[in-house]
Amino acid sequence: MTLYDVPAPAKLNLFLHVVGRRADGYHLLQTVFRFIDLCDTLHFEVRADGVISRATDLPGVPEDEDLTVRAARALQKATGTRQGAQISLEKRIPQGGGLGGGSSDAASVLIALNKLWNTGLTRRELMALALPLGADVPVFVFGQSAFAQGIGEDLTAVTLPERAYLVAQPDASVPTVGIFSAPDLTRNSSYITIADFLASQTFLPSESSGKFASGEFAKGCALYGRNDLEPVVYRLYPEVLGASRWLAERGFPVRMSGSGACLFAEFSETSQAVLAEQEITAIMRGADKTFSQTHPRFRLVQACTGLAEHPLRNWIAR
Repeated sequence: MTLYDVPAPAKLNLFLHVVGRRADGYHLLQTVFRFIDLCDTLHFEVRADGVISRATDLPGVPEDEDLTVRAARALQKATGTRQGAQISLEKRIPQGGGLGGGSSDAASVLIALNKLWNTGLTRRELMALALPLGADVPVFVFGQSAFAQGIGEDLTAVTLPERAYLVAQPDASVPTVGIFSAPDLTRNSSYITIADFLASQTFLPSESSGKFASGEFAKGCALYGRNDLEPVVYRLYPEVLGASRWLAERGFPVRMSGSGACLFAEFSETSQAVLAEQEITAIMRGADKTFSQTHPRFRLVQACTGLAEHPLRNWIAR
């Protein structure tokens, strides 16, 4: 038996406040997760010998540390199934970008193999298996836009307006552990309520709608709160700070997702995000032709659409 073309979507943290720290060192957060249509793709082939293996290498990640392999083995152990799987992964979500690619891959493995192996775990049971794999993994199993608290596992579904995003990764990858261990990280932000956040989700009309070519753009949507990790990342990774400033100077105020390095701007229409992508790409191509060093390098510039729910949400019965 096989499953092909299983999606694993990226996520954005629309805001991220660090509100405390537990005695065990884990940080207490408040954030809102939103899925976007930038996806990795997984393929599965059932093995009768019980072996879990990967068919594609992930640079810098040994097989035993690969979250896709670990997720499959966790499900296998929890259910006692004698089935195995060979897992293939096509990566599109950048590593070290703060978009949750590895966590999303792990969640899609749990969901897909639960279906393929017919192990029948509920959503809550899969979420319990997901948490030891990483704090972001449960939200991908949860399957909805979510207001998250605790270490990211206390999830409440929220309905978000339709939005599009410009996602840009500067020429940097940021390891999460180093950011959360920084002594200058803000750890005492005030708690907010879900109502505080939802009240902010309104469209702000722009006087400069459509003026992309002149460097003005339809600001579209106001972003709530802030990302408390930004100052640390900007200090340690000047290329991320430079990219943020460069984009803002051209009319694209951005926020960092997660622990970075990816930055995003929010729009009310997909066409606006596409125009933003086209404008930045054109500037980059022009600079490359003239060997200009006056703009940052980007590994990724892409217009994305916000998803109402995870594409595999209905693969779990309850």
